[in-house]
Amino acid sequence: MKTVAKIFPCTQSQELAGQIAKNFGVSLGNIIFSRYSDGEFQPSFEESVRGARVFIVGSTHPSSENLMEMLLMLDAAKRASARHITAVMPYFGWARQDRKDKPRVPIGAKLVAKLLEAAGATRIITMDLHADQIQGFFEKPVDHLFASTIFVPYIKSLQLDNLTIASPDMGGSKRAYAYSKFLQSDVVICYKQRAKANVISHMELIGDVTGKNVVLVDDMVDTAGTLTKAAELMIERGALSVRAICTHAILSGNAHERIENSKLEELIVTDTIPPKQESPKIKVLSCAALFANTMKNVHLNNSIHSNFIN
Repeated sequence: MKTVAKIFPCTQSQELAGQIAKNFGVSLGNIIFSRYSDGEFQPSFEESVRGARVFIVGSTHPSSENLMEMLLMLDAAKRASARHITAVMPYFGWARQDRKDKPRVPIGAKLVAKLLEAAGATRIITMDLHADQIQGFFEKPVDHLFASTIFVPYIKSLQLDNLTIASPDMGGSKRAYAYSKFLQSDVVICYKQRAKANVISHMELIGDVTGKNVVLVDDMVDTAGTLTKAAELMIERGALSVRAICTHAILSGNAHERIENSKLEELIVTDTIPPKQESPKIKVLSCAALFANTMKNVHLNNSIHSNFIN
């Protein structure tokens, strides 16, 4: 008997899940949430998932309720006898805690991986992890997609002369070089030192941007401090224009205000995290088709190699 595919949304990713289901060619599954007055909640599948391949779509950006919701839905699917349970996490939260960078701190990304597996996930599909090695935290298959599939065609459509790809920090140099290979462009790198989390004490530029149209590449934008400071530095060093592409638009604190007042021409992001507010400088590209294609090939046991080219 053929295994049926069913897609269920977490509340924080309802709109994206709907677009994924539309591209996949199915309707979203029926799920309801019961909530108690103290804030506790309980998901309930309102249709049978016995023997089905269940895809649960939800990014796990803060608050921690988003992660808890994913865990409860995985557990519910497991206890309802689903055959395959895939956690589709467009944004994998807590990924910045991928190592011990000082004594007596947790490795949060590792803990989240173990929680997902314990809850019942038999497969993970995600995009642009903050650190590639997070895949090794799982004992289950991880399909790690790349937003370059979405961003590269957009950058090419801009037809920018003297294009240069830039990394806002040393850690993103590999990503920047990957983009430069596809776009056949030069690469520059910013070197930054932090006073503490989200606070930059010093930034320097490695490379020449004089007369160049620069595209900064990063996996996420949180407070936008790094991007806006890098854009300002590059304009000071003679860049004609500076844009930024970031897969995950966390945009916390006064990030929108920083972007509006920055030297950035535009910030291009995906909808892995629902946009909090609109901005004339922020362009959102959908990742729904990419996830739907991957999920369909996983369901049909076909290769997804084309979605892994970075």
